[in-house]
Amino acid sequence: MKASEAPMLEMLRVARQFEIPLYQRTYSWTIEECQTLWRDIVRAGSNDNVNVHFIGSVVHISKGQSNLTAQEPLLVIDGQQRLTSTTLLLKALASTIAERLDGVQEPLDGFSATKIAKRYLINDDEEDVRRYRLVLTQTDRDTLMAIVDDSPSPHEPSLRIAENFEWFRKQLFDFVDTGQDLAIVCRGLMKLMVVDIALTRDQENPQLIFESMNSTGKELSQADLIRNFVLMGLKPSLQAMLYKTYWRPMELAFGQAAYADHFDPFVRHFLTIKTGSIPRNDAIYDAFKSYYNEQLNFPEPPEEAALEALMADFRTAAEHYCALALGAEPDKALHTVFRDIAELKVDVAYPTLLELYGDYASGRLSKMDFLTAARLVEAYVFRRAVCGLATNSLNKTFSTLMKGLDKSAYLENFIARLVLLKSYKRFPDDEEFASKLATNDSYHFKRRLYLLRKLENFARKEPISITDYTIEHVLPQNPNLSEEWRSDLGDSWKEVQTAWLHTLGNLTLTGYNSEYSDKSFHEKKTMKGGFDSSPLKLNASVRVHQIWNEAAIGQRASELTTLATSVWLRPQVASRFLVNESKPKPVSLMAQLYPDFAESVWRVAHHALREEVLALDPTITEEIGNQVISFSSTRPFADVYIANDRLVVQAKVPAGTLDDPHGICTDISTIVHPGVGNLRMYLENASDLPKIMGVIRQAFDEQLDDSSEASAEFDSLEVDADVLRASLDPALLVPTPSAQAAGDEPPSLFDE
Repeated sequence: MKASEAPMLEMLRVARQFEIPLYQRTYSWTIEECQTLWRDIVRAGSNDNVNVHFIGSVVHISKGQSNLTAQEPLLVIDGQQRLTSTTLLLKALASTIAERLDGVQEPLDGFSATKIAKRYLINDDEEDVRRYRLVLTQTDRDTLMAIVDDSPSPHEPSLRIAENFEWFRKQLFDFVDTGQDLAIVCRGLMKLMVVDIALTRDQENPQLIFESMNSTGKELSQADLIRNFVLMGLKPSLQAMLYKTYWRPMELAFGQAAYADHFDPFVRHFLTIKTGSIPRNDAIYDAFKSYYNEQLNFPEPPEEAALEALMADFRTAAEHYCALALGAEPDKALHTVFRDIAELKVDVAYPTLLELYGDYASGRLSKMDFLTAARLVEAYVFRRAVCGLATNSLNKTFSTLMKGLDKSAYLENFIARLVLLKSYKRFPDDEEFASKLATNDSYHFKRRLYLLRKLENFARKEPISITDYTIEHVLPQNPNLSEEWRSDLGDSWKEVQTAWLHTLGNLTLTGYNSEYSDKSFHEKKTMKGGFDSSPLKLNASVRVHQIWNEAAIGQRASELTTLATSVWLRPQVASRFLVNESKPKPVSLMAQLYPDFAESVWRVAHHALREEVLALDPTITEEIGNQVISFSSTRPFADVYIANDRLVVQAKVPAGTLDDPHGICTDISTIVHPGVGNLRMYLENASDLPKIMGVIRQAFDEQLDDSSEASAEFDSLEVDADVLRASLDPALLVPTPSAQAAGDEPPSLFDE
């Protein structure tokens, strides 16, 4: 290796040609990076006290064995972005001088349009590709050549190359038009310095040097690093074949705009399928190297056939991903379901969808079964979103969902695998889904347009676009309702408006939102473009009513949620999958906390509660805390104990997220109490159990959302028992597990 400081312009002048290898990424600087380079050049050129300005390094190696009579191009290992941006600026400067200074003037000695071209842009005595001082890859190559030659752009130009060249031209034209001297730019260019690092062929490993470079340029993506890793060390012929046959088609399939945003996530999904684990976003490259070296166990150098098989697998998966996520699917029915899933923005589902697509493409899964499975994934994700279930578990769910799946009865087993998920991973049933959908604030729901579009178009042979429609509140949002509206709603009009305003039953679509405004319901129905004449199916359930009140909104909500259970269907599972596989629960710890618990009147009630809680998830355990039994998964989330002749249940749910429709919870966060719960409930009758379990389920889901953080406010209090009793809520001062005689009947309706 030979490293030295060198002026950027001198390096461009001396080297006959720099070539960007096929394995390198395309040009990626944005306007932001070009702005920085421009400011640095103008600042250096304007200040005589600035002698040089370093912009980083250029690492290169000879393409072949060069000699005095046959100088080979220099392959650029690092520095493409600087070389390309400087070349674009030099061409823009030459064009500005030619167009604004009549082409003969030199703002600074050596900087005429002709001299710039012959010294830094072209080899005037060469032809074809050897004519150019800088040769880029693929689309970039053709676009840069056209710019240097003042030729028409290629059919599919490089967007970044063209955009940045025009930006530099505009800066230079504005520079001249505002009376500034182009000599400033020329001097700034002359002061640009780089660290020129020349590698010695056969003595140094370009791959290791490439990985160790701490470049000041634009950070390489994980996919860039993978491409370089696979292709860099290969012989040129194999390198060219793999790139042109496999990698380049992937770049074209993604397209220039989507490649930057979607290729890294695709590789992450690909590795999730292949390895069974989910790489971190910043460790995709490391995960690929582990897969390559350990799981595939490629020798060094790799066998050509094995390497080609890997690239073929990679390209096929990329084609499937483009169909799934980027709208490239040609089949209309599949395209529609993929679009709906993409609208939910649930990228974590793609490992499952990619495996399903692969089996469909290979003929293992029929098109109809694939459509059904994809719709099932959509329904699972959407129902969970409506029910407010934790999203942080979805990546693990979808990364392992297909593992070990029996594909002999593919769809039947897939349905069972997804529908029978338990606890925080559960597929909400119709009752839970419909209840939440009817009462949630749907107007502020992120997927509200998706929700209304799907309801409107369900079972339509000719789906309509809703882009020209807006969301309409049938009952207006204006808190100062008209007398007509108050009369329709009754004496409790304010409470009705508050409770139902943003719910699904009161929302619809219209093209006449501004015309409707706060008009009465009768006017909204009968006016031109009103509900009575609306072609939308959503408005059919509005116009059947003559008055719009709480009963009408509730009836429409019931109708729409019933429809929703069919739109986002949760299918029945074959009976053979419904075998009770529950394992025996461990013996209750209550007897250890309360020696007389076996004779307690609360034994049966506690047993029923305990069975329900432990059934939520197999990870849940019981622990003896400070005078309580705590239920824990990733951390404690609920407690139970007996005090003052009552079975006390506590749950840990932030007050701002609590859903307590029955009003059974008391906030105890401001008083000292045993256990972790901030909410207190009492289990006294059989009818209390489902209400309490609704709150406990929220507590369980909540601790999954943030399992790494412990709330000091609600943690168990490790204090002296006497001090604790003195500070407790007076209602709970005297624990009496056996206060009643063993023969007395408990005041509950629980069965043995």
